[in-house]
Parts: sequence; structure tokens; C-alpha cells
Amino acid sequence: MNDIENPVLKEVVTNENPMKEWLINYVGETQKPPDGCVTVEMIVDTMTKEFPEFLMALAEENWIRGYQQAIADVEEGEKLIREELQTRVSKPKPKRKKGKKK
Repeated sequence: MNDIENPVLKEVVTNENPMKEWLINYVGETQKPPDGCVTVEMIVDTMTKEFPEFLMALAEENWIRGYQQAIADVEEGEKLIREELQTRVSKPKPKRKKGKKK
């Protein structure tokens, strides 16, 4: 893929609520990490194998939102360019002093 690593994937997950506790226990039993710590990456790996449609729904939603944001950014950029051009066109040109030509 690419050489960029997401540091969030290496974060150890803590069981702050019943769902996290269940998920951490499940992934821990499935992956059997040597240190007993479950990371976000391990959860993603397990979800990829056992519940891919859930991750696909998240990925698709994320892609759509990113695409919409990109379009909004382009539209805003075009608006700013139009405003700047309009400002430049509507500024009165400085009057030349009448005098002798050199």
C-alpha cells in the first residue's frame, strides 16, 4: 500500500464501557497478543475478517464525506477567486497626471 503509518492503530484500547470490554476481550482471545494488550489495529484486523460489511459501511461513508468536503472546498476557493477578481476589476485606475511626454 503506502509507507504512511497511522499512529492511532498502535494505541492500546482501554475498556471504558461494556461494549469496549466485550470487544477487547473478544479480540484478545482471538489475537492472543503476547503482552495481553489489544490495539486499535488488532480490532480493525479482527473486524476486517469477521465483520467486513461494517467496516465497508464506515469506509464508504468516510469517502463520501471526504468527497463532499473536497467539492465544498473547491467551490469556496472559486468564490474567493471571483471576489478577488471582481475587487481588482472594480477598483478605479489611478489617474495619470497631464504633462509633457518625455
